Amino acid sequence: MLLRCPWFMIFRTLVAVFALLLSPVALGGTQEQVLDPESPHAEALQYGEGFENELEAIGSPNAAAKIRLGMEAFDKATDAKDDVVYLRLAVLAFDAAKVDDASSERAARMASAAAKELKKALGRDHPDLWKMLFMVIGGLGIFLIGMKHMSDGIQGIAGNRLRKMINAVTDNRFKAVGVGIGVTMFVQSSSITTVLVVGFVNSGLMALHQAIGVIMGSNIGTTFTGWILVMKVGKYGLPTLGLSAFFYLFSKRDGVRLLAMALMGLGMVFFGLELMKNGFKPMRYLQEFREAFQYFDATSGYFGVLKCAAVGCVLTFLVQSSSATLAITIGLAQTGAIPFETAAALVLGENIGTTITAWLASIGANTTAKRAAYAHVFFNLFGVFWITALFTPYMHVVNKVLGSGLFVKSAEGVDILSDSFRFSEEGSVQYALIIAAAIATTHTLFNVINTTMFVGFLKPYARFLERLIPKKEGREVHHLTTLDFRLVESPVMAIANSRKEISNMASGVDKMMAWAREVIASPTADQDLVRKTLHRETVMDTVQTEVINFLTEILSAETPMATTLEARRQLRIADEYESLSDYISMILKAKLRLEENELSFSEAQTKGLLELHDKVATYVRMVSAGFDSRKTSNLARAVSDSESITHLVKNMRNDHLESLSQNRVDPTLSMGYSTVLNGYRKVKDHALNVAESLG
Repeated sequence: MLLRCPWFMIFRTLVAVFALLLSPVALGGTQEQVLDPESPHAEALQYGEGFENELEAIGSPNAAAKIRLGMEAFDKATDAKDDVVYLRLAVLAFDAAKVDDASSERAARMASAAAKELKKALGRDHPDLWKMLFMVIGGLGIFLIGMKHMSDGIQGIAGNRLRKMINAVTDNRFKAVGVGIGVTMFVQSSSITTVLVVGFVNSGLMALHQAIGVIMGSNIGTTFTGWILVMKVGKYGLPTLGLSAFFYLFSKRDGVRLLAMALMGLGMVFFGLELMKNGFKPMRYLQEFREAFQYFDATSGYFGVLKCAAVGCVLTFLVQSSSATLAITIGLAQTGAIPFETAAALVLGENIGTTITAWLASIGANTTAKRAAYAHVFFNLFGVFWITALFTPYMHVVNKVLGSGLFVKSAEGVDILSDSFRFSEEGSVQYALIIAAAIATTHTLFNVINTTMFVGFLKPYARFLERLIPKKEGREVHHLTTLDFRLVESPVMAIANSRKEISNMASGVDKMMAWAREVIASPTADQDLVRKTLHRETVMDTVQTEVINFLTEILSAETPMATTLEARRQLRIADEYESLSDYISMILKAKLRLEENELSFSEAQTKGLLELHDKVATYVRMVSAGFDSRKTSNLARAVSDSESITHLVKNMRNDHLESLSQNRVDPTLSMGYSTVLNGYRKVKDHALNVAESLG
């Protein structure tokens, strides 16, 4: 029983691969093929060489002679029937031989294909496994880096449009799905989109049913990657990468550099895919690989489909990128290592594997965010369950859609499920294009149909999740800000969120100024206002810490230069607003100390302080408005008004010092008055720093 276990077969395959890698053949490079002269393989291979020479000697008009040779090739190939390669050649030759029309060009073409395949089979028994391994691993790495660069570049170009798209999510389910599609096409990753959604839900910026709509849309948006891979531009991958790199390295304009980054990433994607395809080609001739995949064949029935889907799920879980596993699947299918049906089942399983990212992101999040993550898991699980149950009819639907020429004109009339298509076209550029389009069609149709089935039940689905995942007993830990480190996955959107929190800090300072005025104006301080002001100052300290931690996380990631500069600016402004709150509290505490000593400002002093307070409060509001509107034109006015306030403070201090020489003033009162004047000047100075950072 153990020998029949699929996982044991995989383990045995890995052991065999490593054994081959360490063998003298692998370590010493390729060597001449040594076969038993009496073996059917050797006889078929020897015949193949003569077969092609005879075909060339016969010439094109005499198709009848070629058909005769095709029949002989069939006999020779079937003698080696224990090898899948030779059986495939047998079918090619048989297709040529069974045509009755002696003038058939197709018969000649099929016989010629059989000859070429037989000759190419020489040397395939011992592929260079080191080269194969390095090309696959290297190609996958280049592909993943390319996806990241392309995502970062597109996000940088999109800028605040991504944030506006997320903000556009309302109770309209179709708009939520549309936002999910759009954002995922921009960031080129459904995983990033779902992680962002979990972060927004955890921050309270998005309701659960809205998040479900966006997640459904992200499943459709991620299929765009498959269609990028369908484009016949693989040979342009390196030139695109090279030219874009020059612009990225030497251009001084951010817009050009971001566009170059996106194109450079695109070039890496195509180049990496080409490397993987070339690395996968020898796999179909490895006996161990073929034996292992016999246990994961989607054409063997329902359980075969489920096993293939499970492999796709596990592979995506390990790689943590559905786009990468999609590329691997397309590469295997294009080279003929796996049939189309198996590739389709793998892609369906990848839809489940990609949900692990959102689930991992929900760890440590609140209950609502966990529900959003599980919404993604259950949605994809249900979809894969029903599509695998109807796998064979669904394959015929995909075949009909692709054969209509709707997506790829050259696929019009093609039957991708027929053996004749695979055996006659496999290895050609046309076959690679059609197979890639078929896999992309499978992926797209599934997600569109699944979303269409669910979109009408967003709120009932949300209620189901609320019952399934009840709120935890006890109080959940909340942050004072809506900042969530999951948002750092998209620095452009994260920096917009932190900016909003700094705007909230500015609003908090404005409230503290209003409360401080009431305390200064009244003979006896209102204790409720005092508590509110001092509590707000403590809150501002905590908010500043959260903002700094969040911005530091953004700066530690690879972010566009414009985003980096904005993050540095926000770090300074957050510090300035926190300092503003400190000095407002200092003014308040000075007033309280006077009351504790049964002292108070004179009527003239109170009037002067209120006048100064109003000027400083107006100044702070002007600077905060400039931050909210991103205006840099206020700097000249800010400098001018700052000098005016400084002049007023100096005059008030001089008047106070002059009064000390005329009348005896309690030292505590004198010190308290000077402290308040100094506090207002410091508030103005820090507000000026904010204005200067904007300029």
